Amino acid sequence: MGKVKIKKQDVWIDMTPMSDVMVLLLTFFMMTSTFVKNEPAKVLTPASVSEIKVPEKDVLNILVDSVGKVFMGMDNQAQIKEVLADMTGSYGVSLNGEQQAKFLQDAMWGVPMGNLSEYLNHDINEMNALIRGEGAGIPLDSIDGGLSEFQNWVKAAKGVNDDLKVAIKADGNTPYKTIKLIMNELRDINENRYYLITQYKTQED
Repeated sequence: MGKVKIKKQDVWIDMTPMSDVMVLLLTFFMMTSTFVKNEPAKVLTPASVSEIKVPEKDVLNILVDSVGKVFMGMDNQAQIKEVLADMTGSYGVSLNGEQQAKFLQDAMWGVPMGNLSEYLNHDINEMNALIRGEGAGIPLDSIDGGLSEFQNWVKAAKGVNDDLKVAIKADGNTPYKTIKLIMNELRDINENRYYLITQYKTQED
């Protein structure tokens, strides 16, 4: 007796719902993600058990590397442009359009005002090398009993956005005297509230 052959049928799976879900997930992650800028120095922050979160917007970030060099950054480019105009006007530094554009492209700034124009004459790769080299960093020393460049940068930033929060991110090996000096300089210009960025450490650790 011959075998009965069962006719095979093609199995068709509708992939449209899966494609829709993937597109929705991709859109969600793109809309909610925040891009991290490259910092001029690698900083390993000390650990703490504090769970207070630093705001994501309207923050003046102060970065202090392991040898005490200070850098600054903001998230709003329009405000950075106003801060730069204030500082260059106060220190008599003239920047052309190309130099201003390079300053805005930089993740963080951190050279003395006297060297700013020359620093911005280099291309982006050279700027990245220079800001990590010797002589970089925002000066903390006051001149003739006045405000330091660090204090003037903070005041200029707060003048543009009074709601700006200050956050200090320092390396665990940064000399204590440098951190103390930064805190004293902030206190001298009545900036007594600021965040100290640390790594989260559980009680068990």
